[in-house]
Amino acid sequence: MRIKIIYIAVLLLLVSLHPMVAYAQLPEGTGDRYIRVAEIGELADSVNVWGDVGSSGRYIVPERTTLPELISFSFGYTQLRGNDANINWAKTQIEVKVSRYNENRKRVDVALFRYRYHDPEPVEMFEFDLQNNDVVSVQVRRRPAFTDYVGVVAPVIGVVATSFLLIENLRGN
Repeated sequence: MRIKIIYIAVLLLLVSLHPMVAYAQLPEGTGDRYIRVAEIGELADSVNVWGDVGSSGRYIVPERTTLPELISFSFGYTQLRGNDANINWAKTQIEVKVSRYNENRKRVDVALFRYRYHDPEPVEMFEFDLQNNDVVSVQVRRRPAFTDYVGVVAPVIGVVATSFLLIENLRGN
C-alpha cells in the first residue's frame, strides 16, 4: 500500500513538471516569442513585430510607444541576409508597414513608411499612434550589387560549360 502511494506521488510530480503541462498553464496565445517591455500594472498594448528585425515576436509595450521605440525594443534592423559582409548602407531602403483592422473590422488599414537608411526617420513615424493588435512589418531592401549578379550568372555559365565539355567528351573529340 505504501509503495502505491509513493508511486502515485512520483507519477504526479513527473506529470506536473512535464513541459506540456507547464505550457498549458500559460495564458492562451502566449508562447516563446511573447516579449514584455511594459512594467506590470502599466497600461500596455500588444503589438506584433515581423520581418527584418533582430527579434520578431509579440510585444507588450507601454501605451504611446512610437514606431522607432518599438523597432529598438526588437533590437533594430537586421543586417541583410547574404554573403556580402560589407553592405553599402547608402543604397539601403527601409520599409515599415503597420496594419490594423478598422473600427468595424471589415477591412485592414495600412500605414506605410519608406526611407533610405542614411536619411532621418520620417516625422510621421514618431507621431504614429500604435494600437493594440497592430502588426508592424519591417523590410530592409537594397539595390543589387555586382556580386549579386555574378552570384546568379556564374552558376548558369558553369552548368552550360560543364554540359558542353561533357557532351564533347562523350562524343570522343
